[in-house]
Amino acid sequence: MDEKADLDKNDHRRLGQELDLFVFSDLVGAGLPLWTPRGTVIRAELDRYVQEMRDGYGFQAVTIPHITKKDLYEKSGHWTKFKNDLFHVKSREGHEFAMKPMNCPHHAQIYASRPRSYRELPIRYRETTMNYRDEQSGELNGILRARSFTQDDAHVFCREEDIVQEVLNLWDVVERFYKTLNFELSLRFSKRDPATSDAYAGTPELWELAEAELQKAMDKKGIKNEQEGLGDAAFYGPKLDFVAKDSLNREWQVATIQLDFAQPEGLELTYTNDADEEKRPVMIHCAVMGSIERFLGVYIEHVSGRFPLWLAPEQLRVATLNDDERVVELAKAVVAKAKAQGLRVELDDSNESVGKKIRDAETMKVPYTVVIGSKEVESGQLSPRTRSDLSDKANTVGVDDFLEKLSQDAKSRL
Repeated sequence: MDEKADLDKNDHRRLGQELDLFVFSDLVGAGLPLWTPRGTVIRAELDRYVQEMRDGYGFQAVTIPHITKKDLYEKSGHWTKFKNDLFHVKSREGHEFAMKPMNCPHHAQIYASRPRSYRELPIRYRETTMNYRDEQSGELNGILRARSFTQDDAHVFCREEDIVQEVLNLWDVVERFYKTLNFELSLRFSKRDPATSDAYAGTPELWELAEAELQKAMDKKGIKNEQEGLGDAAFYGPKLDFVAKDSLNREWQVATIQLDFAQPEGLELTYTNDADEEKRPVMIHCAVMGSIERFLGVYIEHVSGRFPLWLAPEQLRVATLNDDERVVELAKAVVAKAKAQGLRVELDDSNESVGKKIRDAETMKVPYTVVIGSKEVESGQLSPRTRSDLSDKANTVGVDDFLEKLSQDAKSRL
């Protein structure tokens, strides 16, 4: 199969529609995806995994509104740089607001809501929340580039001496996440370009310090061959950008860890040190998936819609061979037991032929399908059909044993 055929076969827009994951509506607007129950399951499972790992490092969930007065972005520096990329909102009283395109200034205001002591630091916030950017129509590309997108965002407020360890903690989360999803990662060290210094906030001295701290983290990890992204830094600081290679040999910038001395200065964030002096905290930004929409566009194409068991929106389909009362009764009992085990299961007891029922399950790329007929009723045994890409081909097995193993495999994120 040639490269173009591979791309067409794996196109996330086609698969998203075929697998009933997301839709677009002309009435809602271009670039504003609507997620179905099946697609929402995948989003929720991915986000739960990221947050479980973050919570292991002491992150706490916060919640912020989706709009802000422009004053916040003027103070943070975002208004000058990004005001043409924002959706602007006018209140009835004439106040100017913007739909938030990022979360860091809001999170900084939670930090700034009361005095902070060095004893409290590091303070770690996390939030999965939607953002909005006024992308031009010609730039939209399914869920890879949309006007509404969801960030699995996190911000750390810490002392300078804590930077390296906090970066390494976040780095661990990134590596574990992408290893689980079978992506090969490489690293790009995105720095400020001194030749265009007007494009960045903060002094050259602060930038040198920030880049040196990220270099220390790379040294601790033993990284020697990272790419250099001169001029690719965020306007407020340098960053470590993680690049994933997919099954079609394409590279995508995915996770990012960003070091920020500028926003704490602009937003006047402080803490009191052990000498009772006011100091500026350092802010570390990290998104593991970045935009969940964009990541899922990449991932759908990476696996061609064949999600692993733990992510599959439908993990098991139970199909009846006929409408015999005992067959239907057993099928419903299997479904009930599967749901009690926490599995996502659907029953197909339609009047279609068993061949069509199996083909429908294959089209929806369901990992496991069991057909129940008179033989299964008499024996109490199942002969599961396993999706072609899965290695554990199941033999004939009892209902309880099959469902227990399936549940264990799903929980272990195999």
